[in-house]
Amino acid sequence: MKLIHSVRYFFERHGFAVSSRLADRLGMRATNVRLFFIYVTFVTVGLSFALYLTMAFLLKLKDMVYTKRTSVFDL
Repeated sequence: MKLIHSVRYFFERHGFAVSSRLADRLGMRATNVRLFFIYVTFVTVGLSFALYLTMAFLLKLKDMVYTKRTSVFDL
């Protein structure tokens, strides 16, 4: 049981943050976006989970490419 809680805690702390970033972009609460993904996953039999992972990959890729620089000389 402790293993399950530690795995859950790991994913809650180190998740992809797709829901929160999408909610910030849309001006919504992250809870509503998470519930939407959960409901759509049940309806489409896992298709939205694949969409979620794709969005997580693209956001991570965007973060790696577009890093914020403090000045022009940081190149």
